[in-house]
Parts: sequence; structure tokens; C-alpha cells
Amino acid sequence: MNPRKKVDLKLIIIGALGVGKTSLLNQYVHKTFYEDYQTTLGASILSKIIMVDNTTLKLQIWDTGGQERFRSMVSTFYKGSDGCILAFDVTDRDSFHALDTWRQDILQKTLQTEQVFPIVVLGNKIDLDAREVSQKKALDWCKEKDIPYFEVSAKNDINVEQAFELLARQALIRIKGQCELERPPGIDAE
Repeated sequence: MNPRKKVDLKLIIIGALGVGKTSLLNQYVHKTFYEDYQTTLGASILSKIIMVDNTTLKLQIWDTGGQERFRSMVSTFYKGSDGCILAFDVTDRDSFHALDTWRQDILQKTLQTEQVFPIVVLGNKIDLDAREVSQKKALDWCKEKDIPYFEVSAKNDINVEQAFELLARQALIRIKGQCELERPPGIDAE
């Protein structure tokens, strides 16, 4: 893959209502945090250009609404996704239990196998004291599914950039692998 070429990646962030998906995205893209957000209806999109492994990536990150009544509409935004952030709130046990449903939904709708579709799990709001989901419980869930896990705080900008960039790196590796598979025999990589 030519390092001067820009690669477009579509990433999606999903999870239950109120876990801080919009806050995480605004922290990553704009380095800002606001105490009050309006509920995302459907999806909003933010972009960021980064360098990963000598490749310029244009990330198109889709912030989806987490309300159950919008689930079928939100799943239409999954099409063409190169990677997914599954977010939950460490102070909300129900948001953690919902991860299985969100994960199955994206894997079914994107027709990916679990082994090849890049997913990263974020446990948000670690800056708050009222924790209901232990780090061990989240790590065990992620280890069982072979998914990277980050404890994050959108408010205090803890591990946000690292999580998004790991997902971007995994998505890039996957795309490079697909390019290798699609190249006719005898054609060298750029």
C-alpha cells in the first residue's frame, strides 16, 4: 500500500443510551468535553485525519443514537464499516450487559466474522465514583471474545486517543490484508 495514498476508514461507535459516545467522539476529534449533550437521533458524523504506520488515514466516525427505539435505523448505518467501538458506562451495569446485543447486531448486519472485524470495547466514565462494572469483569468479557479493552474517561481525556487509534490500526491492517488477497498473482505491492 502506497504510504502517500490517503485511506478512508468508516468507524462506528455504538452502545446504550447515555454511555458517552458523543463525548468520546468530541474528545477524540476536537479535544473538548461538554457536561450536557442532546441525545443523538440516528447518527452524526465527524472526521479526523491521522497517520498510522506511515499511512494517512481519513477517519469518518459515525456517532449513533443508543435508544432502543432507533436500533433498527441505527443498524442501517453499519453498512461499509471498517471497525467498531462498543462503548459502555462503568457506572451503569445494564449498559455493560447490553454489549452482547450490540456486538451481535453489528456482526450480523456487516456480515463479518468475529475474527476479522475490528472491534474495541471502551468502559467510559472511569472518573466517576459510582462504579457498577469492575475492570476485571469487563476484561474477562473482552478476553473471552478476543476484543481489546480500554478504561476511558471522555471528561478527563484518559485513553481516548489510544483506543481510537488502535481501532484505526486494526482496520488498516484488515484493509491491507484484503488488498493482498485481491491482488492478481504476479503483481507486486506498491
